[in-house]
This record gives sequence, structure tokens and C-alpha cells, in this order.
Amino acid sequence: MWVKVKRKDKNVDRNNKNSESSERKKENEKKEENKIDILTKSISYLNKILQEGNFVELSYILGNKKEMFIRNFFAGIGRGIGIGIGVTVITAILVIILQKIVTLNIPIIGEYIADIVEIVQKSR
Repeated sequence: MWVKVKRKDKNVDRNNKNSESSERKKENEKKEENKIDILTKSISYLNKILQEGNFVELSYILGNKKEMFIRNFFAGIGRGIGIGIGVTVITAILVIILQKIVTLNIPIIGEYIADIVEIVQKSR
């Protein structure tokens, strides 16, 4: 009878070991799944950043010197035209405002503004 008890204990130990090892396997699988989820999220975040930064286009442009020159050339022309139009519009608005101030006949300021308006109109 003592031998049988010992065998039962071994069986119980084996069952415990099997259940412990299956639990460990499940825990390891969960850890691996968590690691995979974290890795997937990191890759998605990196992909999003690269797309927002137009990294692929930048790498293509930096590789092709001719295309980079053409883009920069047209960008410079666009900036120059934009600055010219912007300065013209702002100057026109200021001249209109100054003309209205002159019509108010403010004694000291009016004379200086009238001179400025005359100079601008003569230069046209």
C-alpha cells in the first residue's frame, strides 16, 4: 500500500508539473503576444511619422539632383512673386490710409503725410 501511495504522489506531481508547465506556457504566450502588440504599435507609429514627414519623397528628391534643382528654382520664383505682390498690396493699403489721414487736416502730421503721398504718386 505504501508503494501505491507513492505512485499516486508521482502521478499527482506529474499532473502538477504538467499543469504548471502549461500555465507557464500560457504566461509565456501572453508575454509574447504583448511584445508583438507593442512591436506592432511601434511600427505603426513609426510608419505614421514617416508618412507625415514625406520621408519617401525626401529621400527620392535628395537622390535626384536635377529634380532638386528644378523644385528649388520654381520655389524661389514663387517666393519672389509672392513677396512682390504682398509688398505691393501692403504699400497700397498704407497709402490709402495715409490719404484718409491727410483729409482729416491734422496740423502737423497732415503736412508730412501729404509729402509722403506726393512722393509715392510721383514715382508711379
